[in-house]
Amino acid sequence: MKTDNNSVTSTILDIRSLREQIYEYLRSEMHEGKLLPGAFIKLNKISTKLGISKTPLRDAVIQLECEGFVTILPRRGVLVNKLAIQDVKNILEIVGALESTVIVAVFDKFTSSHIAAMKALNSQMISAIHCEDYVSYYKLNIAFHDVFLDLSENVAIKRIIIPFKQRLYDFPRRTYIEEWELNNCREHEMFMEYIEKGDCDKAVSLWRNSHWSFEAYEKFIRCFYLGSEERIESELAWRKS
Repeated sequence: MKTDNNSVTSTILDIRSLREQIYEYLRSEMHEGKLLPGAFIKLNKISTKLGISKTPLRDAVIQLECEGFVTILPRRGVLVNKLAIQDVKNILEIVGALESTVIVAVFDKFTSSHIAAMKALNSQMISAIHCEDYVSYYKLNIAFHDVFLDLSENVAIKRIIIPFKQRLYDFPRRTYIEEWELNNCREHEMFMEYIEKGDCDKAVSLWRNSHWSFEAYEKFIRCFYLGSEERIESELAWRKS
């Protein structure tokens, strides 16, 4: 697959399938704001730019549709999906339920090393917030949750959760809310405290009823996502002008 000067590599050996490489390329374009929600993906242009046939590109697009990132519209093209508030609410409910299920299943597997790893990650998250380094913050947040998700033998759960989290976090945003993120870190601290005390019920209740609760943080959620949507709409209009 040919790539432009901004791409990571065009010559390094890559054992991933062409479909996987194209999928990652499209996801990167979304993450960097080059493919905005509400815009159509120009498949012919991408096919020419990357020097690929339509088949692996179409396969990558189908995967994106299955994960909720795009909608394939017959005779119209491929539309990058917007993330409505109801979508956010649905995703929070699903991820909260799945992660809570994992916590119950792996609770007896937590060791002091797992707690130490989570404490270190949470501390780094707080530092990233104060430095306004939200790219690092979100990566650290994913890593924090992965500490207990990786304890689960149910690999399908993590495979399901990842695309949902990507939909929540991966589109570029500018309306960061420090108070919300610091609350998130405080709940991490409470979560670790419950684990250390061996209180599974409180840990799960915190996770399901607060940490992933739409109602608990609705004012922040609406500000975060609606503010980003307004910025995206403005940029789409500018690109069309």
